[in-house]
Amino acid sequence: MALTSHQRQVLSWLGVLLAIALLFWLLAPVMMPFITALVLGYVLHPAARKLVRRGVPKALAVTLVVVGAMVVALSVLLLVVPVITQQLPMLKAQLPVLVDKANAALSPLLAQLGIEMRFDWDGFKHMLAQADWGGMSDRLLQSARIGGSWLLTVLGNLLLVPLVLFYLLLDWPRLMAMAYQLVPPRVRPGWESFLNECDQVLGQYLRGQLLVMLVLAVYYAGALWLAGLDLALPVGIFTGLAVFIPYLGFGLGLVMALLAALLQFGNWYGFLAVAAIYGFGQVIESFYLTPRWVGESIGLHPVAVVFALMAFGQLFGFVGVLMALPLAAVALVAVRRIRAAYLASDMYNG
Repeated sequence: MALTSHQRQVLSWLGVLLAIALLFWLLAPVMMPFITALVLGYVLHPAARKLVRRGVPKALAVTLVVVGAMVVALSVLLLVVPVITQQLPMLKAQLPVLVDKANAALSPLLAQLGIEMRFDWDGFKHMLAQADWGGMSDRLLQSARIGGSWLLTVLGNLLLVPLVLFYLLLDWPRLMAMAYQLVPPRVRPGWESFLNECDQVLGQYLRGQLLVMLVLAVYYAGALWLAGLDLALPVGIFTGLAVFIPYLGFGLGLVMALLAALLQFGNWYGFLAVAAIYGFGQVIESFYLTPRWVGESIGLHPVAVVFALMAFGQLFGFVGVLMALPLAAVALVAVRRIRAAYLASDMYNG
């Protein structure tokens, strides 16, 4: 059966898309730093453009933007490292006490239920006391030496992302113009309209997400400080900044705060205070901040948000989780246009 010109054109485009997908799949191990730099370039190029418009030389403007992004990333990392280094010695000292409290609380309760628990609590405490907590870093370094290729890959990516980001920002207008020239002239108006709508949605998402992160960082740091937590500032700020990783950021901040409270107070007050603070924070984020400043700009159903996080995480790993909502917003724009075209098509109208 002979194919029409339209059918041949559709098959040609499908072949091109499949070839591109296959190329990305084959080059996935080396594509991650370039994809990360491309995403960061999209986020940061407005800042570089504003500096250039203010009279700053282009190379200097790009350098300032890249260095600023690296400083922010390192600052977030430095918020977590002191918390972990302070909590490990406290954890070693407090775990036997916590084990005794757990034994005292659980044994009578289980006895009332008719459950006989046989657990060597004294042996467990002795094992915790004898554990070489200080040698964890040495074992990690030894593992890094054994898996040297993995460590070199991680360090190489950390060095490669800023370098690629610098050159992308330096040539961003020219690269975008080259990409636009690849679009067939007959579809450029519709394609340009689609990209403008995506850019508008993503811009609203980024602005809304930054506001949510700022408000939550101030709230968590202030509330934990009022509760008397010594690590209120680093834990609170980290939690607020980490909410851009949906669910995972909040969960990690909650675990760090609960652990810090248990180690500092050693009673139910710290646990309940942190649980109340984070519960109220999750309520105001889910029912006010995110729907008002982020959700309205994307328009995704909560079920779609969960599916996007799982799907992009499965396909692209941790970076996929980070980019799930922005990519889902772009996909939503595409779905809206496809739906409108379908409702206006002869296939739908008979």
